[in-house]
This record gives sequence, C-alpha cells and structure tokens, in this order.
Amino acid sequence: MSTEQRGLRVLVVDDHDVVQWGFRLLLERQSWVERCLAASSGAEAVQVCRKVQPEVALVDMLLGSESGAEVCEEIHQVSPGTRVLLISGAGIISPNVARAAGAAGFISKDWSAVDVVRAVRRVSQGHEVFAEAPLDSPLSEREQEVLSLIATGSTNKEIAGRLHLSPHTVKEHTSAIYRKLGVRNRAEATRQAQRLKILV
Repeated sequence: MSTEQRGLRVLVVDDHDVVQWGFRLLLERQSWVERCLAASSGAEAVQVCRKVQPEVALVDMLLGSESGAEVCEEIHQVSPGTRVLLISGAGIISPNVARAAGAAGFISKDWSAVDVVRAVRRVSQGHEVFAEAPLDSPLSEREQEVLSLIATGSTNKEIAGRLHLSPHTVKEHTSAIYRKLGVRNRAEATRQAQRLKILV
C-alpha cells in the first residue's frame, strides 16, 4: 500500500504548545494525514521518529536551547526516510542553511494554512519547498565580517574596536546572524557558517 493510500504520519516538533497545537489541528484535518504526533524537544523528536518513522517532520529552527538544524540531523540518524521541514518564525531561511542540515525545505510561521498544507504534501511526495531567498550567503557583508571575528574568538567589544562600531551595533549584528543561521550561540554560528562555507 502506498503512502498516499494509507495516509501520512507527520511529526510536529515545537516547544510552544500553541504553535504545536495549531499545526497539529491543521494537519489532522487533512484526509491524507493518518496520524499527527508532537514533540517538544530534540530528544522527544528522536524517540518518536525511532518508534514511528514518520514520513514528514516539522521542526522549529529555534527549539528551546537546541538548534532545529541539529535536531534535523539527529532525526535522520534514527529515521533516514523522514523528510524534514524546518519552521521559522523569523522570516525566510536561506535554502543553503536548510539543505546543510538535510532538510527538504522550510515553513514560515507567517505562511497561510493553505501554503503550509501544500508544503507538507509536496515534501511528502519528494519535492523541496523553499520560498524566494538568496542562493548564496544569507548574511550581509557586515554580518559576515562580524561572523569572521566571532570565529576567531573575539569579544563584542573587540569586534567593535576592529570594525569601528559601537558594542550595541555589534550585538545587533550578532543577533541577526544567529537568527539567519538558525543557531543560538557563537559556537553553533561558527560551525554552521563553516558547513555553509560562508566564513570570509
């Protein structure tokens, strides 16, 4: 029996109850979805995927203290057939960021219900789903300069001095870098940038 005939098993991974509930409610209404499960952490997601092997998993990019990109990789280790859609509440994610994690695309929390449903269906059929986004580095030239200095271990104060910026401006650039790369700290930002080959 094909996946389409028996229905999809979908996993929603988000640490916000309301978001998790909303996605589940939306997907459970679809005739082609057999089960819609939920997890609030990477560990829970891995446990569910090991047991159920869902066809599609929606994973928040910023999952508590975890990176959604890393959770995506962990899911693939226990359930290689699960296609992952990253969820972003911070606008468009570069396709490079999603692909580096092994994801098949992303869903923005700003998307309409119709677009979300269409994305899940298309990914389950083997397609990728990405909105219009830069195909190269998702970072601005200044953000890349800041990231390069972060990678050397420089503090915000030291970066400010090198680039003739205020510490506050450096902090804003750093926050933008974390958001665009879907990470939470300097180590993750450096690691992700190396994988994407965007460090200057």
